[in-house]
Amino acid sequence: MGVFDAECTTAAVTIGGSRVLFGTTSWADRSLVQAGTFYPRKTMKARDRLAFYASRFPLTEVSTSYRFPPTPELSEQWVERSPAGFVFDIRVWSLLTGAPTLPDSLWPDLQSAVPARHQDSRRLYASHLPEPVLDECWDRFLHGIEPLRRRGRLGMLILQYPGWFGPRPGAWAELAAARRRLRGYRAAVELRSPKWLADDADGAHEAQLEWLEEHDLAYVCVDGPGAGPRAGCGMVAATSDVAVVRFVGRRQVGDEPWTAPYRYSRAELAGWVDRIRQLAASSAEVHVLMDNCWGSDAVDNAWDLARLVAAGLHD
Repeated sequence: MGVFDAECTTAAVTIGGSRVLFGTTSWADRSLVQAGTFYPRKTMKARDRLAFYASRFPLTEVSTSYRFPPTPELSEQWVERSPAGFVFDIRVWSLLTGAPTLPDSLWPDLQSAVPARHQDSRRLYASHLPEPVLDECWDRFLHGIEPLRRRGRLGMLILQYPGWFGPRPGAWAELAAARRRLRGYRAAVELRSPKWLADDADGAHEAQLEWLEEHDLAYVCVDGPGAGPRAGCGMVAATSDVAVVRFVGRRQVGDEPWTAPYRYSRAELAGWVDRIRQLAASSAEVHVLMDNCWGSDAVDNAWDLARLVAAGLHD
């Protein structure tokens, strides 16, 4: 039987022995604040906005950590401003997944480690740094979120790999190395290259998912634009005890601009009800995150989908 979670309002649903948590990738998006339809006042302070959000949702993904690593002080503030049981999924800093990174997101005392030929580059890459410095970056990133882990608020660490990170032999080694660094943490991987799921003639998909399961890495299911696994309802699979689904909007690459706001229709969300139930049947917990943050689109869609999933359990 499925029920709404009394502690975290209707944005958490219990399916059998699995909890399905719904949330968004931002509680402080400017357009959400200015929309004036979610928060009771546009003039609320930052601490009050997080407290209000956390009273209505059990989960959020911190996406800003992809651009700038959080500090322990900031993580401690998040803990203090949210109730017990609230979960923070953290998107791992872009440098640590080989993606282009803002140079000024590197700690000032490590800036001198960047080789002279890259000092004026507009983007910093992990390959620019000596291995000991990269090790230090991993340590500092994890230190920054330690208050969340220590206080039981840390959910998944989401490693979002760039589009050129395809299924080559070296990629498996990189994924394995990242998993070793995150020993003791729950981790998920978002594989953005369509090559991962481009051809299943030799059962490649099954082998890839089995590898992730063996390494306790959750496969991030993505509902999104474009071709391949990110087109609409892409690959749905649970490879860890926590499954992760992210909704980024279905505007196509050819749209102008393709990153424009996208609000999911009820029919589009309804198409995920059975899929979420399937994930719940294979996982102890399912994290459902709306990343279509514009105005109230993400919070409204998260509520809508939670209601649809709960209602479907009684049909």
